[in-house]
Amino acid sequence: MSEQQPKNPLHGITLKQILSQLVDHYGWQKLAAKVPINCFSKNPTLNSSLKLLRKTPWAREKVERLYIATFAAAGRGKKR
Repeated sequence: MSEQQPKNPLHGITLKQILSQLVDHYGWQKLAAKVPINCFSKNPTLNSSLKLLRKTPWAREKVERLYIATFAAAGRGKKR
């Protein structure tokens, strides 16, 4: 049985999509300023950042909150 999540703004969006959109929008330097995580400021790559975010719940939460504040609230979040 599939659970519906109609009020979850991140439903159906992968972490990779979230991070890619944030990097496209802000760039690594501005993203590192908004979410101060070393993997965003020291030789940042999508894969290394995803690896850290998948293992570090507090960091992932910060990135998800920034994504919601930047895109989902404006209705521009879902990009498929």
